[in-house]
Amino acid sequence: MQELGLSHLWSQGDLVMRATAVILLIMSLLSWIVILTKAWDLVRLRKMANGAERRFWYSDDFDHALDTLGARDANPFRTLAVTGREAAQFHRAGDPSLHAVLDMSDWLTRSLKCAIDEAVARMQSGLAVLASIGSTAPFVGLFGTVWGIYHALLGIGASGVPTIDKVAGPVGEALIMTAFGLAVAVPAVLGFNALSRSNKGVISKLNRFEHDLHAYFMTGDRLRPTTAARFDGASMRMAIEN
Repeated sequence: MQELGLSHLWSQGDLVMRATAVILLIMSLLSWIVILTKAWDLVRLRKMANGAERRFWYSDDFDHALDTLGARDANPFRTLAVTGREAAQFHRAGDPSLHAVLDMSDWLTRSLKCAIDEAVARMQSGLAVLASIGSTAPFVGLFGTVWGIYHALLGIGASGVPTIDKVAGPVGEALIMTAFGLAVAVPAVLGFNALSRSNKGVISKLNRFEHDLHAYFMTGDRLRPTTAARFDGASMRMAIEN
């Protein structure tokens, strides 16, 4: 019994048992890479979201407001603002047939919605990996256990000594694979739930910012008077024309 353990399971296991263990190890590494990477991205996004709206709306003009949002490709809030301005400029200078099909409000809504969809897709990339690992890892571990028990029973039957001490050791060894499967699945499921819940908070702020941008480009001001923008309708028209 003292000879039994992980090293003994690996050395005595066949190709299927070893392949199952390697698959579980790869799944564990993938899940932790996704969790740590997305968690870092989420921390960065939450820092961008905190105070982004206030800095933007209380700037002196639209260009300065964009500068407060940071790098061009790193901030979804900046991407939304730039998309809104470009959509407004395009509609003002566009073909008259566009005006007949879509008015300014519909065109802005469509453009801003596409920008939000792209940002959400980037935020949720990798979560499908966590969901897949969390749902399949226990079954992969269970398969390893069943396969290990099958071969352990074959060996015990061939030895002709089916005593309890000869059965408990190999069977207990095989059950380790089920524990491995659960050890891989639990962090993946918890990481998926935590990241999904945190993403909803950032997405909610993006949607709110999108509504305020729509109101700003349509009216020159935000609709909520308690946090009204500093730059007025004239600066809005200048931002669109420029």
